[in-house]
Amino acid sequence: MRRGTLYDMSQTEPREEQQPRERRPRSEIPPERRAAALAQVRTLGDPVLRESARPVETFDSELTALSRRMIAVMRDAPGIGLAATQLGVVKRMIVYQVDDDPVTLVNPRIVGDSDDTEVLDEGCLSLPGVTVPVERPTLVRVRARDLRGRRLEYDAEDLEARVIQHEIDHLDGVLILERTSREERGRVLRELRERQTAAVPSGSGL
Repeated sequence: MRRGTLYDMSQTEPREEQQPRERRPRSEIPPERRAAALAQVRTLGDPVLRESARPVETFDSELTALSRRMIAVMRDAPGIGLAATQLGVVKRMIVYQVDDDPVTLVNPRIVGDSDDTEVLDEGCLSLPGVTVPVERPTLVRVRARDLRGRRLEYDAEDLEARVIQHEIDHLDGVLILERTSREERGRVLRELRERQTAAVPSGSGL
């Protein structure tokens, strides 16, 4: 097992729409676009994040439109991965972008992984401002379908493997709080409670 440095899925810079493209600095994303993207992402406490997503059976224009929406939200948030359930859509679909082009996986599942694991700090758009150490295999074999329903199977390593595992967890109703230690989970929950209390003005009656 290896221990790595900070990795935050919610803060990695997004990429542009077409190839070839360079990374777009986070500072270049207009604040209103970022706010609009984040407003669509469900956060801790929303029951949909604990639901198990349903398999996709129909591959049509609506599914393609959902993929485009997810990619746009992921980039503007910004992040490098997003699951449909994070937008309140209970379908087994994820998007991610660790290289030049975004990838959409429909009905993804992990059918094999490596013995070699690594601990890295992960963040999540559904847990803004939070990072926790998570141990995951450094290589996974993924089986899925594309937007046309064609079968996909490939090996993903390192960052790509981690993002895929993180997003598939979302489809199963699992958050990074369940993938870390009890101490880290307690720390994060205390921080979130303190942040929420500080945000409520005294005498508000809320």
